[in-house]
Amino acid sequence: MMEHQVAVEARFSPETLERVLRVVRHRGFRVCAMNMETASDTQNINIQLTVASLRPVELLFSQLSKLVDVARVDIRQRATSSQSQQIRALAQ
Repeated sequence: MMEHQVAVEARFSPETLERVLRVVRHRGFRVCAMNMETASDTQNINIQLTVASLRPVELLFSQLSKLVDVARVDIRQRATSSQSQQIRALAQ
């Protein structure tokens, strides 16, 4: 099973974390670790996830990027793979 670190920057609202976790679950990923904190401007949150799955991480990336409150998604493969990649989506 491949592990990935996922960093999500999103606008703060009570349901944002729930939406992110629902997408992770529906795409077949398991949350191994999670940290969330309010950004310095208090209007945004930063969510750090470590997820694991046999599925391609691009499936998760594309769905997280579509969420209305999400401004940016960064994904990095963990040390279980010799490759490291960074994928970014910027809100317009």
